[in-house]
Amino acid sequence: MAGSATRTPTDLSSTTKDGVGASPRRPDGTLKVTGEFAYSSDMWMEDMLWGMTLRSPHPHARIRGIDITEAVKLPGVYAVLTHEDVPGEKCYGLEYQDQPVLAYDKVRYKGEAVAIVAADHPETARRALDRIKVDYEVLEPVSDARRAVFDDACPRVHEEGTLPLHEEYNQRGNLVRHQPIRTGAFTADTPVEELRAQADAVVTTDYEVGMQDQAFLGPESGLAVPAEDGGVDLYIATQWLHVDQRQIAPCLRLPQDKVRLTLAGVGGAFGAREDLSMQIHACLLALHTGKPVKIVYNREESFFGHVHRHPATMRFEHGAKSDGTLLYATLEIIVDGGAYASATPAVVGVASSLGIGPYEVPNVKVDAYGVYTTNPPCGAMRGFGAVQACFGYESQMDKLAAELGMHPVDLRIKNAMSQGSRIITGQEIDMPLPMADMLRRARELPMPPARHELPDPADLRTLPGGVANTSHGEGVVRGVGYGVGLKNLCFSEGFDDYSTARVRMEVIGGEPAVMVHTAAAEVGQGLVTIKGQIARTELGVERVTIHPSDTQVGSAGSSSASRQSYMTGGAVKMACEAVRARIFDLVRERGLVSADHPVSGLSLVGGKVVSETDGVLVSLPDLLGGAVVEETREYHHRPTEMLDPTQGQGSSHTQFGMCVHRAVVDVDVELGLVKVVALDAVQDVGKIMHPQQLAGQIQGGATQGLGLALMEEIQVSDSEIRNPSFTDYLIPTILDTPPMRIDVLEHPDPHSPYGLRGAGEPPTLSSTPAIIAAVRDATGRPLTHAPVRPEDIVGIEL
Repeated sequence: MAGSATRTPTDLSSTTKDGVGASPRRPDGTLKVTGEFAYSSDMWMEDMLWGMTLRSPHPHARIRGIDITEAVKLPGVYAVLTHEDVPGEKCYGLEYQDQPVLAYDKVRYKGEAVAIVAADHPETARRALDRIKVDYEVLEPVSDARRAVFDDACPRVHEEGTLPLHEEYNQRGNLVRHQPIRTGAFTADTPVEELRAQADAVVTTDYEVGMQDQAFLGPESGLAVPAEDGGVDLYIATQWLHVDQRQIAPCLRLPQDKVRLTLAGVGGAFGAREDLSMQIHACLLALHTGKPVKIVYNREESFFGHVHRHPATMRFEHGAKSDGTLLYATLEIIVDGGAYASATPAVVGVASSLGIGPYEVPNVKVDAYGVYTTNPPCGAMRGFGAVQACFGYESQMDKLAAELGMHPVDLRIKNAMSQGSRIITGQEIDMPLPMADMLRRARELPMPPARHELPDPADLRTLPGGVANTSHGEGVVRGVGYGVGLKNLCFSEGFDDYSTARVRMEVIGGEPAVMVHTAAAEVGQGLVTIKGQIARTELGVERVTIHPSDTQVGSAGSSSASRQSYMTGGAVKMACEAVRARIFDLVRERGLVSADHPVSGLSLVGGKVVSETDGVLVSLPDLLGGAVVEETREYHHRPTEMLDPTQGQGSSHTQFGMCVHRAVVDVDVELGLVKVVALDAVQDVGKIMHPQQLAGQIQGGATQGLGLALMEEIQVSDSEIRNPSFTDYLIPTILDTPPMRIDVLEHPDPHSPYGLRGAGEPPTLSSTPAIIAAVRDATGRPLTHAPVRPEDIVGIEL
């Protein structure tokens, strides 16, 4: 990772060796590398039962009856439950409570849960599932998102009157949300033809983004344990303990304080664990049987058991003057939410508000739609609506540059936003946005060596097709492409987003020790390390312990939206500041400084209270003795607004992040194979909290973008997944991942703790269009679908 271009005024890591800005070793790192880390699927209890789920074989069907008679008779079976056994609310959901705990009227996607079983052995549970008989009346699937929203004759996925709809959104037919945005001439309904006539260059293109899977390593799993007070304790791999609790409790007809959740080891998430999977099912079975119940999905079931990235169809039109000045843009985007709403309303809000990217365009018309179909449910995934739009607007910039005879970087610089610019919703970017500088830096990064400059040009690993020996260099052409992504960070549109932290300081074994307790989910991003760094920096101690995350402390929100370092980091910082203030009060009470001694002149360094004028005043062990100092704080970011439902105006976002990618590819134009030779990034992160983890976040996000560009797509035909396995759903391996030169800038955001901004999502936006642009550069093909398929490159219609 290259050095940062702009430093914050003070080096915060100087006060403690493992504080903010350092790269301390992750406490879970060694355990994960050695295979000793306990994931949720490793949990075990004496007398534990195994839970399993019966899933619908049809994407759309009415349930006429369920017969569990033979399943219940099977020895070793302790429970067979259907919708009739759900004691409380029948449905749950992140925003709309539209998803049944167990299907009761009809099934709306293939793989929907219909019944659950608890048995003393997994094989017994499987045999019980085979004995359950469900009488289905098969219905026509609703598989085309455009038809679902625009064809009034299309069947309804949710019948009128059965869905508790949110009044903020315009509901019609299979529509979840429609968000229009109008700026400039379009606010006066000026026909696009008038603007088109004023443009010297116009490009209009249809784009498509396929359904991507989060492909986390640990399958859905958890252990539910019935409690003596009639409640239940759930040990679960999730992204948001409290929102799980909020959805689970009403379905069990229990108060929330009787549904206690503790975070179990999480094997990755990337958005897929924001929605419930087996949580309610495990709790139902545990409460029904009075025994602990463990549920672990296999890999194929996991493809049916969690949400995916929304596939999207988009139509963009851009008009520009001959010097490259953008004149207008129009965008229609339809995202397929599948059978249930999940995060679709929020995805529509992001896709619409960031629909034309970080470019100054005076006249904009956007219509974004989220749609119900009988396809697999879609929800949160890294990039969350902005990924789909970014592929479209960046492809348009390349095509417009070609039309005008400009370098694609020069066109982007010509129209680049900066601090003080306003996005199309009217919101001002009131934080640094050095987009033009980032683009110049990306273009100036050293290029990888040409093939003939390699030590061994014949090495198959350097060729498209790799070690498969499919190419020997004939027909291989090199291309270069650029991508820029603008991503909102933290939650948007009026959500009262906050995080809670409890910090405790006491003397243990003669040295000061700090305990940090939050409900934030560590899903592999390294938050547990960041929390410790903040505590060390703020309290000047080295011994910091991170309490397991659970619901015994206030909510920390979701480990998504690149928000945890900002939000939970902010909460930990506030709680530490409160503990520090209490310690300074003790210093005054003991008469170690005068009452008028300024607080700004005191600090905690190396386990001691230090005065700016008098040096070391007292050690923390001597000051505290047996006393305990504990403080709990909530951290809220600044308020945001819902977008206006007719014009799409409003300051809906908390913070913005940006990444610029330059991709270099080698393409075998005869075989349609691609080798990404380099994937270099320039990103502004505000403040580097942990350099090593930051590099991992940028590299990981870029690699997921590479997957979407070249190989990752859930194939759905007639609403059925055709490739639910890692044999047929391909993800990048180490052989597919190129060297990544990373240039990190630090322009602090004045609104966030330490000036930081979330770093994990922006690289996922910009890497996909950069790679596809490079493939276009090498082949001359239009390439309007992500991922690019070999037949797209070769030009064969299959």
